[in-house]
Amino acid sequence: MKTLIYAALVANALAVPAVSFAQDSTAPLTRAEVRADLVQMEQAGYRPGLKDLHYPTDVQAAEARIHAQDATTPGSTAVGGVSMNGSSQSGAPSTTAGTHSIYFGH
Repeated sequence: MKTLIYAALVANALAVPAVSFAQDSTAPLTRAEVRADLVQMEQAGYRPGLKDLHYPTDVQAAEARIHAQDATTPGSTAVGGVSMNGSSQSGAPSTTAGTHSIYFGH
């Protein structure tokens, strides 16, 4: 009876990791998402129809402008907020003026 319990525990220990894999979050982009990204790049100054003499630098400059614009939006300054590309921010919470620690005066 004891070996049956051990066999069941070992079988569960081997089966659980195979079943518990998270779903892959790198789903392919839709056509609308690619088109929206291209429009955003064009609004930032990238012109794909022009000669590609400065191809990587033009794209990088447009992406830098987009990221700088995204950094100035109000939702991106929250502490610990998750951005669209999966990264996160951390830092100290802001304090309001006139508040004291719970240990103030002790």
